[in-house]
Amino acid sequence: MTGGAPPAHVERLLSSDAPGCEDVLRALPAWFGLEQPILDYRAAATTHPTFGTRDAQGVVQSFLTVIRHYPRSAEVHCMGVRPALRGQGVGTALLRAAEVWLQKEGVEFLQVKTLSERSPDRGYAETRAFYLARGFVPLEELRDLWDAHNPCLVLIKSLC
Repeated sequence: MTGGAPPAHVERLLSSDAPGCEDVLRALPAWFGLEQPILDYRAAATTHPTFGTRDAQGVVQSFLTVIRHYPRSAEVHCMGVRPALRGQGVGTALLRAAEVWLQKEGVEFLQVKTLSERSPDRGYAETRAFYLARGFVPLEELRDLWDAHNPCLVLIKSLC
């Protein structure tokens, strides 16, 4: 955390908070610039466990949605933090809240997909650094999951 900011208060969001999650993504066009994925992430926030923070007026400021693929494994499906809150520990607080909940649910492994280092995108270099600093390790690169210009890196973390 920077500037002595207080830890973010993370809560489980409701399906009715999905429009607020969409608003967060729209504030991050360098990461979420395509319309259909934004709508897909919004839809996922209505049906999958989603954790988030709010401002004093109750407006969603950040969120993280997880998907359980199997009883012992899950995925960080989407995470977004408004630009003004970056670098203040909000992403770390979201991830930790999700991990604690998943551990209680019996999940042992958590994965996340992001652009691999083959992509020159500096924003995604920050994304990779974020996850690596929080205990994720590279598992596999999938060069054709998205397309040849967007190679996917699968990172995994043991929650045990």
